[in-house]
Amino acid sequence: MKIAIMQPYLFPYAGYFQLINAVDQFVLYDDVQFIKGGWINRNYILLNNKKNLFSFGLKSSSTYACINQREFSEKFIEDKQSFLSKLKQAYQKAPCFNQVYDLIFKILDHKENNLSLFILNSLRQTSTYLGLQTKFLLSSEIIQQPELRSTDRVLHLLKILKCSSYVNAIGGEALYSKQEFKEQKIDLHFLKTKDISYPQFGPTFIPNLSIIDVLMFNEREQVKILLEQYELV
Repeated sequence: MKIAIMQPYLFPYAGYFQLINAVDQFVLYDDVQFIKGGWINRNYILLNNKKNLFSFGLKSSSTYACINQREFSEKFIEDKQSFLSKLKQAYQKAPCFNQVYDLIFKILDHKENNLSLFILNSLRQTSTYLGLQTKFLLSSEIIQQPELRSTDRVLHLLKILKCSSYVNAIGGEALYSKQEFKEQKIDLHFLKTKDISYPQFGPTFIPNLSIIDVLMFNEREQVKILLEQYELV
């Protein structure tokens, strides 16, 4: 069983979906502390040939609240409507606008205010749109030992899921030891994204945007090709 674990991101970058595409099961690590300033409730799209940050507000909560304990703010309906308007302004002339706008509309129409559950649905729907077969799980719904931390917790989670191969984003090279995982009979690999580019509106490609940008400019089959542009190291 090949597994990846990542915190839940809303409309994340292409590399996130490469990780989804590379494994059998994808675990959303949602029972860890929510950290402000990350990518859980925000990302970038392309507007007027520039990176434009979008974000969805959250209700006030304890600094120590986990991701699965956070909810969107009372202005979530307004935030969704504003975002859809921004998408029209940004991408209405993109080649795949109609079908992707319908997908995003359907995702945003999901009647769920819990941050973790909303993102779970968004990732499932986007993956279905792309024809990906990966199964999604929430770490908060898997029986664990709460006293474990860091690598020990990840290894415990993987053993519960009978993982034989763990794929982590390339940034994890500084955190995890292949030898430590091997001792637990788990092969550890890091996913390294190759250069991804595609025609946008302007002459200069703007990288590292939300998956929305990738979908707007590429037919589904081309997106699936881009999701294969990685190597495991």
